[in-house]
Amino acid sequence: MPSVSTNDLKNGMSLNLPEGLFSVVEFQHVKPGKGGAFVRTKLKNIRTGAVIERTYRADEKLDQALIDKREMQFLYPDGESYVFMDTSDYEQMQAPREALGSAVSYLKEGDAAVIQLFDGEIVGVDLPAAVELTVTETEPGVQGDRVSGARKPATLETGLSLQVPLFVNVGERIKVDTRSGEYLTRA
Repeated sequence: MPSVSTNDLKNGMSLNLPEGLFSVVEFQHVKPGKGGAFVRTKLKNIRTGAVIERTYRADEKLDQALIDKREMQFLYPDGESYVFMDTSDYEQMQAPREALGSAVSYLKEGDAAVIQLFDGEIVGVDLPAAVELTVTETEPGVQGDRVSGARKPATLETGLSLQVPLFVNVGERIKVDTRSGEYLTRA
């Protein structure tokens, strides 16, 4: 596995540490008046999403994790795992629900997604900034209930629940922000 110096860290870089697989969220190189320089980092566990803070000496060597990203198509859920197909060679791979995190709320059968692979194991998924989903359940907007910005709960085809404006009805397609999980607009 390639080594990388703490002086060469970049945001988004993946590291294979003894505690697990981490992505660099933030780093700061500090050179105090006396003593050696050091690097303060904020690292996010790729598998669990937990964020830790670590301090390393300057020029300390860490193992860099090479994450392979492939475009795959989501085929179907299979119990507690999700089945994806590589669009280039039609090979199918299963990913456990935990590896996908909150992305399962935005994936529907037939969708394309960029899958993150480490040593042949699916460790995450990159979604587009917004996805279009169909509203399967919501209460009708009540006439006269016209408070500016009023919202009501809605359930989407993937099972995701969120707040939508009063004018959105069952069967309509809406755009949802995959980063915040909020309603954006009608599709």
